[in-house]
Amino acid sequence: MKYEIRSDTGLKRTVNEDEAAVFVHSKSNAALAVVADGMGGHKGGDYASATAVQMIGEQFMSASEAVETEQDWYDLLYDSVVDVNLYLYNKAQQDESYKGMGTTLDLALILRNKCLVFHVGDSRIYQVTGKAIRQITKDHSFVNVLIESGEITEQEAEVHPQRNWIMKAVGSEKSIVPDLYTIELPAESYLLLCTDGLSNKIEKELMLDILLRDVPLADKADTFVELANDRGGEDNITVILLEIPETEVIPV
Repeated sequence: MKYEIRSDTGLKRTVNEDEAAVFVHSKSNAALAVVADGMGGHKGGDYASATAVQMIGEQFMSASEAVETEQDWYDLLYDSVVDVNLYLYNKAQQDESYKGMGTTLDLALILRNKCLVFHVGDSRIYQVTGKAIRQITKDHSFVNVLIESGEITEQEAEVHPQRNWIMKAVGSEKSIVPDLYTIELPAESYLLLCTDGLSNKIEKELMLDILLRDVPLADKADTFVELANDRGGEDNITVILLEIPETEVIPV
């Protein structure tokens, strides 16, 4: 498996409140991609996203040999998300300077030809198979509620004044239940994890076009960031690209 990570402050912000990482657990033949977009001011947002990725990564990498099955990994990561949420929530309650902080959180756990996805917030995970792209996650956002109720269209949501309102975030409430998705990973496919600084600027049809270009994965990752900045760069921009090879998925 190949992967590339890019995180850019953008053209308007002074602090990058996004965080992203890929962790490889070689003994268990598993890999975990994590993206988080912090909120709650420079101090709180930056702290929330960085802490979430660090805590999730540490718990994943410390998994013992007893963690073998898909259910074992699900339990470990679910507990990790719950732990991070409670830690950030308590931190915000105890320290006024962190009040109101939270973070989106997307996890993609790759177990050979299968992927477990945990999702909170409005960062996104897309999958490209063949010449088709689909959004795996559903935004926990105000405009998505309006879309699903039929009050506005997807096109109207793109310019809605409250399009950045998030309905669920890690650390904002005492308890949390992340969305869970399980997907197959066919050979020669891609996973794209990104914050809304990318997805708000690049439509999924263009994402597909970029991913299908006959250029190195690093160039594709660079193109995403450059294009988001070319289109305004008002927000932090973060993307993880994972390329599933022709043969059996073995993290390296």
